[in-house]
Formats: sequence, C-alpha cells, structure tokens
Amino acid sequence: MRENIHPAYPTAKVHCACGATWETRSTHGDLHLDICSNCHPFFTGKQKLIDTQGRIDRFKKKYANAPAAPPRKKAAKAAAAKKAEKPVKKAKTAKA
Repeated sequence: MRENIHPAYPTAKVHCACGATWETRSTHGDLHLDICSNCHPFFTGKQKLIDTQGRIDRFKKKYANAPAAPPRKKAAKAAAAKKAEKPVKKAKTAKA
C-alpha cells in the first residue's frame, strides 16, 4: 500500500450557534455550525408542523362530500379473463 497519500486527520472543535461545543476529527479543521442535534427541532421534540396557508382545511372541505370511488375489482377481473382467452402462439422451429 502506498504511504503518505492520505490527508492529515487531526482533532477539530465543532461550535454550534446554540453554544454547544464538542471535539471530533476532521480534515478541514475547526467547524462552525448553524444548527446541531442539541438545538434542531426534530431532535429536541419541539417540531411543529404548521399549515400556513390552510391547505389541509381546503383539501378536507373540497373532498368532504365527494362520493367514494367504486371498487376496481370488476376491471381487474375483466382484464384477467380477457388475458386468459387469448391463445398463446408458439414459435415455429425450423428443422434442418
């Protein structure tokens, strides 16, 4: 294996905007993050799903009185029956 082809991999300090700091290793040196697992809403459990434009309410209102879709079993059975009716053609083989 060739030697001296890998970059230096020293310890680096990671600083988040929330104030959290920890050490890791990096080829780029010190890192400054905007958000980390200590302050991200997904990891802290403070995430809120916001419907800012009322899209969910409009969807529910639009389709509240719509009739249910008919079952599609008949179409599937008809297609299967039609497929079964067609005879399968066999390829002719040439005899030498």
